[in-house]
Amino acid sequence: MDRRQFNTAMLAGGTTALAGAAVPEDSLAQTPVSGDSGFGALRLPEEYRAIFETSYPRFSDPEYKRRHDAIGKLMEANGLDYVLIVTSQNVGNATVWMTGWRGTTEALTLFKPGEPMTMWVEYYNHQPQCRQVARGVEVRWGEEKGAALVAAELARRGARKVGVIGPLSPTAWKGIEQKVTLMSLGAEYVRLRMIKSAEEIAWMRIGAALSDLGMRTLIASTKVGMTEHELANAIERSYVGIGGAIGIHFIGSTAMANPDCCVPRQWATRRKIQPGDFVFCELTSTWWDYSGQVLRGMTVEGEPTQLYKDLHETAFAAFNAVTKVIKPGVHSRELTEASSMIETHGFTTYDDLVHGYGGGYFQPILGSKSRPAGHPPTLVLEENMCMVVQPNVITKDEKAGVQFGQCVRVTKTGFESLHDFPGAMFKAGQIL
Repeated sequence: MDRRQFNTAMLAGGTTALAGAAVPEDSLAQTPVSGDSGFGALRLPEEYRAIFETSYPRFSDPEYKRRHDAIGKLMEANGLDYVLIVTSQNVGNATVWMTGWRGTTEALTLFKPGEPMTMWVEYYNHQPQCRQVARGVEVRWGEEKGAALVAAELARRGARKVGVIGPLSPTAWKGIEQKVTLMSLGAEYVRLRMIKSAEEIAWMRIGAALSDLGMRTLIASTKVGMTEHELANAIERSYVGIGGAIGIHFIGSTAMANPDCCVPRQWATRRKIQPGDFVFCELTSTWWDYSGQVLRGMTVEGEPTQLYKDLHETAFAAFNAVTKVIKPGVHSRELTEASSMIETHGFTTYDDLVHGYGGGYFQPILGSKSRPAGHPPTLVLEENMCMVVQPNVITKDEKAGVQFGQCVRVTKTGFESLHDFPGAMFKAGQIL
């Protein structure tokens, strides 16, 4: 089923649209051979091959200009001389968004429109690759005193007010603030990331395809006697060898006859898979800073019990109902209201029902009616926002649950899925 067919079926609504779709048992999963890029395993159109097969993929010059111009407008609006972009301990993605360098231990970058950027990098041996990857950047060694070097450089350049994007530590903030006035631009940066460009959405499709590959591999590989650790290993082996990076793979496993797990676990356990189990997973693989997210479940050597049928059908119906509402101009509270069959069927939720996605965990972050999120819904949907719709339907005693969903994009008239994955409850060992 191609992506357009998948979206049509989802928009049709109802639990029968895909739940009963025939999935071929005898088709062979595509696995890359040694020396192959693995592109064929992603089942993407040929137009994505050039991006995927590049060692250091970059966006176009106009795309980087769009980003730099957007930061430049923030600077002008706030009277800033420079913006300091921070990545620390692999946290803070404005560095890769602006330069192409993903950042490692520390990257401190000074940006001003019309000037080459300057980046201080730790450690010393990280400089060679950074110089190959970072775009329009003079790379310097941070010398284990990067914040002090930034402060001295800002003073030398006569800067007076500087914006900060990223996790600058309190100590570094205080040190730099002795030379210049600092203000956070974190919230403004997040707003820029919420609306995706066409190029960003193309990269997200690659992340989604890598995530789908991980889920196909999990379903095909799951066997009685395997531990959750071994399931996680199978997922990672599917995409790490072809250039995908690990995002998350939260795995839950439990006996359907006596369940004790209602939401996938963040850390795998040594529990061994048994006949009659239900296994479910929230899975993200990333392509540089761009990822998908797919959530599915399967039974092991047994048919689903009536409880698990009811849970899955409710989750599937909620997904269809929520996505059917999605379009520009819709208030996010309508997405929660659309999921009311969860409570009508006597269930509740644990995980967020919906969250914004693509470069961060963004608004709208929504819960169900019986389990509201921490912040009231205030956002109105716009075209090219991306979200994960992921109803985690559970019993009120929190013993049994399922999770179904994936990442979608808001289009001019509705939504489209960034994934190409059937919408069923599967059987362990099934080849998709």
